[in-house]
Amino acid sequence: MQNSGLKEYSVDYLLPRVQTPAQYVGGEWNACRKDPGEVHGRLCLAFPDAYSIGMSCHGLQVLYDIANHCEGWACERAFTPLADMEKLLREHRLPLYSLETFTPLSNFDVLGFTLQYDLACSNVLTMLDLGGIPILAEQRTDEHPLVIAGGPCAANPEPMSRFIDLFVVGDGEEALPEVCRLWLELKESGMGREAMLAEMAGRLPYVYVPRFYEPQPNCDGRPMAVRRTRNDVPERIEPAVVADLEEFPPPRAPVVPYVECVHDRIVVEIMRGCPGRCRFCQSTTLKRPLRTRSVESIVRAAIEQYRTTGYNEVSLLSLSSSDYPRFDELVRRLQETFRPLGVAVSLPSLRINEQLRSVGELLNTDRHSGLTLAPEVALDETRRRIGKPLKNEDLMAGCRNAFENGFSRVKLYFMCGLPDETEDDLAGIIDMAQAISRLGKEVRGQWATVVANVSNFVPKPQTPYQWQAMRRREYFEEAHEILRRRNRFRSIQVKCHDIETSLLEGVMSRGDRRVGEAIERAWRAGARFDAWTEKFQPAIWRQALTEAGVDVEKILHLPCPADTALPWDHIGIRQGRAYLEREGLGA
Repeated sequence: MQNSGLKEYSVDYLLPRVQTPAQYVGGEWNACRKDPGEVHGRLCLAFPDAYSIGMSCHGLQVLYDIANHCEGWACERAFTPLADMEKLLREHRLPLYSLETFTPLSNFDVLGFTLQYDLACSNVLTMLDLGGIPILAEQRTDEHPLVIAGGPCAANPEPMSRFIDLFVVGDGEEALPEVCRLWLELKESGMGREAMLAEMAGRLPYVYVPRFYEPQPNCDGRPMAVRRTRNDVPERIEPAVVADLEEFPPPRAPVVPYVECVHDRIVVEIMRGCPGRCRFCQSTTLKRPLRTRSVESIVRAAIEQYRTTGYNEVSLLSLSSSDYPRFDELVRRLQETFRPLGVAVSLPSLRINEQLRSVGELLNTDRHSGLTLAPEVALDETRRRIGKPLKNEDLMAGCRNAFENGFSRVKLYFMCGLPDETEDDLAGIIDMAQAISRLGKEVRGQWATVVANVSNFVPKPQTPYQWQAMRRREYFEEAHEILRRRNRFRSIQVKCHDIETSLLEGVMSRGDRRVGEAIERAWRAGARFDAWTEKFQPAIWRQALTEAGVDVEKILHLPCPADTALPWDHIGIRQGRAYLEREGLGA
């Protein structure tokens, strides 16, 4: 079937029958459409969630821009269709297609999934199946695309290993083009799929090919570690690291969606990595070392994106924006540039430190979306214990400054269920929220609106807490009840994350290859968009895990000695496992 025929005679017929049809038509401002007949290789970036979420992913925009600047390559996009579109595609026997040229996913050379969060796993299977590609890697032939995946979930690739040909570990800016180039080179040499994958694994240190590794059974039933089955692939996968961010400028002209997305704004990554040593945080270990962009390049990138998109907000992206070395200078330069244009500057990730004391003044604009902070816990001593030695006095000083400069709303992010947590820690969350609301009353004459978002702690792989146990369902239920019962301020809203979702996230992030069978069973039973509260069906997952013989108790609720072999030990981090052991013992 020709690409144009798929669009003209098939897809257009379906669009009036689906919700938000503009997400399926492509052709957006700044989208890159190349003639398939004039390129050497074709890559489709597949985001396993809805268009409105995937188009808000900065990493997707970055890789799309880089891949389309690779000579001889065309990069296109695909997203998980909503239930109505999936149903119609199946009824009419139409494949899932790319937005640029309406090409079925099975016709690409490489299909690359971005795995940003664990509960997107079922959507990967939906996209493979709709795209005409066998969901199991072992069933693919030389005629099928190379199916790759990267992102935070590659920190433990084992649960998805049966579905992915090759994982790319670490930064993608240099690694993705090299994977695509080498795959096409090997394919043109006439090698078979198995041999090509072995060559990829042997030549690229950041590549993990699951079929060349096997689980090692253990006597206690805990999740199983893996070891290689052939000597020409590495024992340990080393992450790809971009040494200098300045060599990879932000996209000058990111794609502007037709429909409203989660984030409709200019996004510029100012810094990668984090100077902190938080023991609970996976991003701080996966993103090291710390690298920054210059003030000049950040301002220039923001201006270029403003001219090519027309967005009226600039967002500075990093794990902790206020730790940027020239933070004051950067924000003042951006304010001088964009305030006359009516463009707001936002900082979604602020560390609670001395720098926070002046952020309200620095962000003194005509529009205030509120101040967003992540204290994680409410007590200074607990914060020191988890590796985030920040002070409540800095938080309160920063909130005061923000209220004095027109802010009236504060959003706080906390965790519950951390090791050694007490009821005082939970009570402190409400006490802090009340103190901030009261401070707003003192400064502005009216109670400040405070939203306390409380997530359930999952001890993630590649962190010093990876050997810890996750709390049980009953503990989180009691903790949430304590929080709600203690809150008596109408100006304070407490939002607790869904417990069943957190427990499944724990299984997906900490499990071994046996979880893969459960993922397939759940998907076949109807699991879709599991990260969406309104679509998540925990009963399906409980049954699938039981049928697959996955021991949730041993994955989640039993602590491990520090010398225990873990399912993700073959995936390296820059500091090494010894660093995690030292930090874990110091917790």
